[in-house]
Amino acid sequence: MKKERILIYDTTLRDGSQAEGVNFSMSDKIKIAEKLDLLGVGYVEGGWPGSNPKDMAFFEAVRGRKFKNAKISAFGSTRRASCKVEDDDNLRKLLESETPAVTIFGKSWMLHVLEVLKVSANVNLALVGDSCAYLKSHGREVIFDAEHFFDGYKDNPSFALDVIKTACKNGAGTVVLCDTNGGMLTSEISKICSIVRKSLPSEVVLGIHCHDDSGMGVANSLISVESGARHIQGTINGFGERCGNANLCSIIPALELKMNFCAIAVGQLVNLREISLFVDELANLNPNKRHPYVGDSAFAHKGGMHVNAVSKNPATFEHMNPELVGNNRRILVSDLAGRSNVMMKIAEHHIEGASPEEIKEILDTLKEMENKGYEFEAADASFNLLAMKILKKHSPFFKLNGFRVIIEKRSKNEPCISEATVKLEVQGRQELTAAEGDGPINALDLALRKALLNFYPEIKDVRLNDFKVRILEGKAGTAAKTRVLIESGDSKETWGTVGVSENIIEASWEALVDSVEYILYRKNCKKIGRTPGKKLDKSKI
Repeated sequence: MKKERILIYDTTLRDGSQAEGVNFSMSDKIKIAEKLDLLGVGYVEGGWPGSNPKDMAFFEAVRGRKFKNAKISAFGSTRRASCKVEDDDNLRKLLESETPAVTIFGKSWMLHVLEVLKVSANVNLALVGDSCAYLKSHGREVIFDAEHFFDGYKDNPSFALDVIKTACKNGAGTVVLCDTNGGMLTSEISKICSIVRKSLPSEVVLGIHCHDDSGMGVANSLISVESGARHIQGTINGFGERCGNANLCSIIPALELKMNFCAIAVGQLVNLREISLFVDELANLNPNKRHPYVGDSAFAHKGGMHVNAVSKNPATFEHMNPELVGNNRRILVSDLAGRSNVMMKIAEHHIEGASPEEIKEILDTLKEMENKGYEFEAADASFNLLAMKILKKHSPFFKLNGFRVIIEKRSKNEPCISEATVKLEVQGRQELTAAEGDGPINALDLALRKALLNFYPEIKDVRLNDFKVRILEGKAGTAAKTRVLIESGDSKETWGTVGVSENIIEASWEALVDSVEYILYRKNCKKIGRTPGKKLDKSKI
């Protein structure tokens, strides 16, 4: 049986770009539009051509492009009360954008009509009707956003209904009820949407546009579908004004997997996480790991009881298969871990042949180290090395004979100079190297890799991506124990390592060594065609 279609209207490029800290270039907008078209959304709102040159440049750039699934829509407002519809600059620029669809918003709350526009109710209805009719007469598909509709309906139901009926009579094929302030509850949304649906001609599509100021954006969008809405507006990752818009990365899988609707192109749901990360990357924002469906933590399990149950049947603590949205299951290890955590974690790392006694030793060591301040949730590489050492499947690629870090301040106006010297034994040879860096850790990192590069050229592309320091025992002041988390990466993968010490340099060194040891282990396993986790024969390297 064919699923009923819900039209997804993405406004990431317009409403989403109004979020604090979000700014897309014209090139970014084109890339996102192409991704959304591939995903199979119904509409991509490109911006407001009457508000800034960049948005008009976007419409010019996409004018000749073939979009397979999405209609590009330009956004604007109803005409100004001070001029005729044909003389309104905003409407003229909407037509100049040459998009197949145009979306205009108009006032549906008497508060805004009287105190913002400062016109009468009848004049406001004329603004809505004239604007819709004018755009329709020029061959555009007209979508009318009834701004503040739910607040307006609660204040004056007959006036709010008159506004959207006027839009319909004058050519709007879709009317969108907007919870612009984001303050409605699902019970209110459901009741009002049902009333509106019965009040409109059957051929008119009912839409919803929710903000998330009370944390209800996704829930309100979904409940509107049960009340007759077939058009949902939102943004990727919930970007938007104040607390954001309804998050399409939660709405789309809910519609597809839980409500049995068709929301995007067939087979594209598996790309949802990728698109979420892609938009974050272009916005230069760290992904929210706690996002439902697509976040790193969405299917992460930490408690021993949970992990034990998931290892037997994932449905015990997962509401869906994470792979359906392009995500994956993650098993976390910590002092809350049980044997199941360790067993699933070493399986995740392809470590084979661990006996029950060795599993217990890994677990006991893990809990002892976490008691000392170590934390392995973001340090998978350190956990991997810990397990391999206990299982006697790994031995160091080099030995530290000593390191020294010097920080020198020569004058008030000059920056500090950091210099590190490391003395290593590598493959039976003594290596003494020095390097200067932006800080002591950077200098140590450079000196370490400088010493190893001739022996292991595969570390040339390894880079330090992130460096986090946390003081674990504040009462000890400057003598407190310090935990350092390092994220490293190359062109293909990233990995995390951890170090703990009362001395921040020593803790950093420990995390740095784990970082280099881990990637050397991985790369040398690949070089000799060996599965990571099986015993390493150094003579083959």
